[in-house]
Amino acid sequence: MRIVEIWRYPIKSVGGERLETAEVGETGIAHDRGWGLVDDVTGNVLTARREPRLLFGSARIVDGHPVVTIESGAELRTSTDFSEWLDRPVTLTAAAGAEGGTYEVPLDFENDADWVSWQGPPDAWHDSRKSRVSVVSTTTLGDWDVRRFRPNLVVDGAGEDGLVGTEITVGGCRLTVEKQIDRCVIVTRPQPGLERDLDVLRTINADRASTLAIGALVAEPGTIRVGDEVTA
Repeated sequence: MRIVEIWRYPIKSVGGERLETAEVGETGIAHDRGWGLVDDVTGNVLTARREPRLLFGSARIVDGHPVVTIESGAELRTSTDFSEWLDRPVTLTAAAGAEGGTYEVPLDFENDADWVSWQGPPDAWHDSRKSRVSVVSTTTLGDWDVRRFRPNLVVDGAGEDGLVGTEITVGGCRLTVEKQIDRCVIVTRPQPGLERDLDVLRTINADRASTLAIGALVAEPGTIRVGDEVTA
């Protein structure tokens, strides 16, 4: 396997940026899920499960800070900007030093109903304590658009599920592969150029036991580049 795409998502659940090279630290790719939009009313970190409009923005890092471009072409940088965009009071909040965000998911994804919540890991707004870097293969993706799944690394070939429980070398870093990643309603949400599609999650639930991609913790930080080999 070799890396064919590297992705970073500076703000939780907002669209991300594609990179040619990245630094990987203890919490994953530098600045990945480094900020979140905290709902001022609930205290939860907003995701596209609750606020699908987040997927219509695209975030990038400029001088160490996130900047989001929305469909109108406007650039959002402050809590006030994001509150006006979403028509709700939110605070752009750095994950560094935080104990972990509170997130929500609807168990009934067909009807956006039966919501439950949980707390994620500290220092980056990831969903799971067992995943700081996510990896998916081009074979597993098939015809699906990679943006639906928000992986950090896309690799060529196949067989990433078989890496769970192993340690792998990716470029200049080492990753401990902890789990297959459970999928939720986010993969069905609309995005620029993509319609709402419940069949994506129906298929994953039926054919892949509700998982797609693998999640890993960082055993040894380092630099990764497109074209780097992935070896067990």
